[in-house]
Amino acid sequence: MTAITVRASDFPGLDAADLYALLRLRVDVFVVEQKCPYPELDGRDTEPGTLHLWACREDDPSAVLGYLRVLEEDGGAARIGRVATAEQARGRGVAGRLMEAALERIGPREALLDAQAYAAGLYTRYGFAQEGPEFLEDGIPHVPMRRSAP
Repeated sequence: MTAITVRASDFPGLDAADLYALLRLRVDVFVVEQKCPYPELDGRDTEPGTLHLWACREDDPSAVLGYLRVLEEDGGAARIGRVATAEQARGRGVAGRLMEAALERIGPREALLDAQAYAAGLYTRYGFAQEGPEFLEDGIPHVPMRRSAP
């Protein structure tokens, strides 16, 4: 695999081609692959303070390999969500690169996420711990996780 670049933008900074590629990946993974017909466009992408991060091939920035977003929660915590990796890029460290970039931007603040249960181990490597019982979201087991502020 070629070198990976991580890009970041707020919503107004996204151009139409990038926005299309990011939303297509999210729909491909969450709606089509995971068979979850739900409102993927939830209104939070455009909120002030929301940060979109995506990984792409260095030699082809239009080839989106992974994505996540960081939301601002009431009380000052950051919420990481919509973590998705393109099928052809899985197992190559893309989600890890995105998590590192997100946590660098979040800094020492508290961070929250709801992990698909099978992927909770990924997040524990970045200081997250399960904070409550497993729950179903769209038929998929999830666990709430938190990384406390130092």
